[in-house]
Amino acid sequence: MSGLVVVRHGRTEANAGGRLLGHLDLPLDEVGRAQAAAVAAAVGPVDRVVTSPLQRTRQTAACFDGPMVVDERFIELDYGEFDGRPLADVPAEVWRRWRADPDFSLTGGESLSALRLRVEAGLDDLARAARSETIVVVAHVSPIKAAVTWALGVGEDVTWRLFVSPASITRIDVTERGPILHSFNEVAHLSDVEAD
Repeated sequence: MSGLVVVRHGRTEANAGGRLLGHLDLPLDEVGRAQAAAVAAAVGPVDRVVTSPLQRTRQTAACFDGPMVVDERFIELDYGEFDGRPLADVPAEVWRRWRADPDFSLTGGESLSALRLRVEAGLDDLARAARSETIVVVAHVSPIKAAVTWALGVGEDVTWRLFVSPASITRIDVTERGPILHSFNEVAHLSDVEAD
């Protein structure tokens, strides 16, 4: 089937430790490497692979058999001063403001609105080709949530109600009338991969 297959990278030690992981460039851990192989096997043959520039996505993308292109627009949200820190370190008031205002950004970071604009531009550029090709986009939690809001035509507030698992698959068909969300957060292919 043609369309966009949006894949989250495999696990890293920071993900396993409950840390915010934005632009820090960390590799996959052992489980993440097994997850990357499993997700590529589950998706099967593709026409091309587009990936965020970060190491964890490029390592996941390398498991797919197809030409690979790096696209900066699919990089993770910049968490600014909180990048690499435990989620528990984000003060309650900051969480409240962040969830209430898509234009809010953590100090030194990026807003969900800004992320949405760049991700939608990347998806728009791929949309025509995705009507006849299978294109894998290997990305991160926030860009995948933005891809879902793009497919559904809804606002950023929905992103706080979505959970994206490591090495999960989200499928978006692209028609003449626009994108259609076919599946979200598929993880059955990971049943044989041990996670701590």
